[in-house]
Amino acid sequence: MNAASPLGPDVTAIVHKPVIVETKGLSKRYRTGFWLNQKITSLKDCSLTVYRGETFGLLGPNGAGKTTLLKLLLGIIRPNRGSAELLGKPAGDTSVKARIGYLPENPYFYDYLTGWEFLTYTAGLFGLSKAEQKTRIPALLDLVGLSRSAAIKKQLRQYSKGMLQRVGMAQALVNDPEIVFLDEPMSGLDPTGRYQVREIIVSLQEQGKTIFFNSHVLSDVEAICDRIAILDQGELVCIGGLQELLGVPERYFVKGREGSLDILQKWVQPLTFQGGYWQGYLKGDPYDFLSSVRLMNAKIVTIQLARPSLEEFFMQQIQQRRQEKR
Repeated sequence: MNAASPLGPDVTAIVHKPVIVETKGLSKRYRTGFWLNQKITSLKDCSLTVYRGETFGLLGPNGAGKTTLLKLLLGIIRPNRGSAELLGKPAGDTSVKARIGYLPENPYFYDYLTGWEFLTYTAGLFGLSKAEQKTRIPALLDLVGLSRSAAIKKQLRQYSKGMLQRVGMAQALVNDPEIVFLDEPMSGLDPTGRYQVREIIVSLQEQGKTIFFNSHVLSDVEAICDRIAILDQGELVCIGGLQELLGVPERYFVKGREGSLDILQKWVQPLTFQGGYWQGYLKGDPYDFLSSVRLMNAKIVTIQLARPSLEEFFMQQIQQRRQEKR
């Protein structure tokens, strides 16, 4: 991501790009209860914009309305109020569906098919010719890190959770979509699987794809997203670039071993000892500090820009909002 602007990459580069997703006052209410006489609001007055080529992360606790918003954008369900446009057309427009890719949180596959057969079937739904399939399917398998031999020989019922997620990602990309919707793409994956999915998303970024995804894994969102939005109890809490929301780091956090106490006392304030390390915030120029460290042969473990993590910001926003609504 380009960090040239203190307001984040969305301000300097993204707002000048075409709008891919736009919602205005989007709301969804469900009827529930035995007589369907109770109403639950899943999404309320949601207005947001996503631009071409950006990676947009949608965050929120369970039941916040994230999946509801995705289903409204994809035309799977209809809103009670408000509007949504996708690629310049009303959400659910038939002409748009061939230009999007979608991986649901809990996808269902025809598990008696092999991975190759399933991708061939999906490619056929999009009208890809046999010649296109012969080049497209192997390329997708390589992209998502799935063995071609396993895709050809093994039925989907024999796949692990990580392998199924890779097949799901491949089917979401089989039509070379302009925008990809991913609903909890890292859900249930081990650290290796999460890393591989993140690398796939990064490769899609490099291709200029627009990516809209939900996730509970905030560290991954912080690493790859241009902008984020936070939903809570169906309402949009905040939206913006990471630098805009978290702030531009102005201080450096330093951590050093016990032998570095003398120099840290001169340069770091307040200085505390935790977990076997001296640590605190740097006062003064970081380049002068590093020069002094080299001269005194001190052992510095970490020096990094300090700002709240996305997880800290997320919890602060949710807790503050709920206190205000009491």
